[in-house]
This record gives sequence, C-alpha cells and structure tokens, in this order.
Amino acid sequence: MRKILGILILLTILAKPALAESFAPLVAEPEIFLESGLQLNKTLEENTPTQKPEFKEESLFEKLKNCYDIEIENTEIARGMFTDLTTKKFEKGPLESFHPWVALQMNGRMEMPENEDNDFLYRMSLININLDGTFKGGKEQFRLMLDPTPQSQRNFMQTFIQDAWISTSRIPNHTIFFGNTRPAVGMEGGQSPYTLPFIARSQISRTFGTIRKFGLRVVGNYDYVDYDLGALSSGTYFTTFMPGAEFNGWVNFKPLAKTKGKYGKIVTGGGIATGRRHEDFFVAGAYAGYEYKKFSTCFEWAQADGYNGATGFSTNKASGFYTTLAYKLTPKLQVLVRYDELDPNKDIANNKRREYTAGINYFLKGQAARLILNYIFCQNNNQPNSHRILLGTQILL
Repeated sequence: MRKILGILILLTILAKPALAESFAPLVAEPEIFLESGLQLNKTLEENTPTQKPEFKEESLFEKLKNCYDIEIENTEIARGMFTDLTTKKFEKGPLESFHPWVALQMNGRMEMPENEDNDFLYRMSLININLDGTFKGGKEQFRLMLDPTPQSQRNFMQTFIQDAWISTSRIPNHTIFFGNTRPAVGMEGGQSPYTLPFIARSQISRTFGTIRKFGLRVVGNYDYVDYDLGALSSGTYFTTFMPGAEFNGWVNFKPLAKTKGKYGKIVTGGGIATGRRHEDFFVAGAYAGYEYKKFSTCFEWAQADGYNGATGFSTNKASGFYTTLAYKLTPKLQVLVRYDELDPNKDIANNKRREYTAGINYFLKGQAARLILNYIFCQNNNQPNSHRILLGTQILL
C-alpha cells in the first residue's frame, strides 16, 4: 500500500509541469489577444495612408444662398433674411455680438381723385440702417437706427437719427430703455413699421402717435399683462432739446395666455399720452384684439384734447377709431380689410374722414421679403372723395 501511494505521489510531481504547460495558453489568452490586436492595428496604420476629411469653406454666394433658403414663417417679428450671416460674435472685448441690418420699403402710389387726372409714383419710401449690439453677459443691448430716406417736410439731420438707445434687462420680466425710442402712443402707434398689416397706418396712429422721443422707458412683460411706461421729453425730431415733459403709459391684458392657443389669443388694453409742449395735451386710447388660427381682428379707439404726434403738435380736439379683419388663406398669403375714421377737429362740423381699405400680403420670407397691395377709398365730408392704389415691397437684409 505504501509502495502504491509513493508511486502516485511520484507521478503527480512528474506530471505537474506538463499540466501547467497545457493550461498556460488558456490563462494567458486574453493578454496575448490584446497584444496581438494592438500590433495588428499598428500595422494597419503604418501601411494605410491617412485620409482626413477635406474642409471646404463656403463662398460668400453660397452663404447668402443658404440664408435665403431658410423659411421664415413667423410674421409677427421682423427678422432679417441674412441675420445669421451678418451677426458677428466676439470672444474678447465689451461686446458679445453685433448685428448690422438694413430695412427697405418701396411704395408705388396711384392717386385717383374723382373728376381729376390720375397720378402714379413709385419711390423708395423707407431706408433704415440698423446697428444692433449686445454687451457681454447678454443683459445690455443697444441700437442705432439711421434713416437717409429723402424727406420733404424736414431737413436731413432731423430725421437721420431715429432709434438711438441702450437697454438693460437685469430686472426679471423687464427691459429699461434710455435714449430715443418710439413710445407706445396707442397700440398701432407704437408698432414697428416692418410688421404693419397695411402700407399706411390708421389715421389715429399717424396723427397721435408713431413718433420717437428722448427719455426713459420701462417695458414689463408677464403672462397675463404687459405694459410700457415712459418719462420723456416732448421734443420731437431733435428740433428742440426739452420744450416740456411728457408721460406715456400703456397696459395690455392677456386673459388666455395660459391656454396655449386652444381658444385663440385675446389682447385688451388702454393708455394715455399727456404732457406739455407750448401748451398741455392729452390723448387717451383703448384696444381689443383677437386671433384664432388663421383669423385675426382688432379694434382701436383714441380721443385727444391736444396731441403731440408725427403730424406735429396741435391743440385740436380730435377722435377716431379703426377696425381690421384679416385671414391667412395660406401661410404666405393673407387678405384683410379695414374701416378707418377720424374727426381731426371736433369743433368743426362735417369734418370726418373715412378710409375703406382692402389689402393683400404675400410673405415670401416672413417680413424679410413681403409684397403688399392696398386699395383705399377715401370718403371726406368737406372735400372730394378719392381712390388710392398702393403697391409695396419690403425687404429686410
């Protein structure tokens, strides 16, 4: 028995190297495979020519074409066609970005007074050179708008500088402007000319509002309410520095703001513009508007006991209103009508002016490229009636 046990032990000792050698490849296989794999990759890299993707910078024409090909469907904002191309961003310095852009409007106008000869004139009606910038941090911005459009009523320098302001949005839901801006004298009176539904503003807007003034404005925007409050100089077009002080205030309410458009969009508001320029003036107004999918309508009323608008200062007591209906047949094609009435002097009887307007807007690229056609029948109590055909082209670059 002892001899048998001794023989087994001896065989085990002699067989151990052979067993170890037979199991060694299995234990070391992962390491060997890894090394051979790395070596294989290295061999392939050495024997395969390097192929890096060739970068070809787009030409200016290609960049312009790419910008033009972008579809712009939002017609509520004024976005330039080449915004992405002309916006410059900075890594150093006080500016975060700088964006120059140009707005052009060309209008053709045919006057057809009753029993008189027709006259057609097509001319450049608006040239705006806008220089917009954002300071580091994105909270402060500025704009300088230059308008070299030829004028007949005022000298060149009085209309050359339009917007000239700096703003800050450090207070949540607020933007504070300081400089020369267009205050909210009425809803349409404070609206950008690039988003107007018709070529011409309503009579109350172009009489009482649509004028820039120098001072401080606070604009607040919340879900259910927004407002625009301004303490300004009553001077306009840089003719005098401070002929008097003026307050402009407008408040809008948006009761359907949280419904996500399910029931449409309602905006109701009102405001005043009051101050002194030679004499006291006071303008009050109210607005109501509704939008639902492709349909929109609005109504605005204003009454003045003296006013300080684009047509100049006046002590007249005046009042008027307009109402508009609009429908988008397609995302690019809109039809609309407006009734517009103004009594420019309530102390004079039979002095009302009425305008009936039918229009078509064709949005090639949102507001960046728009064609406009308006027909206006002007009905006057104390002078001959007339017809007008207005053809407009708007380009934002």
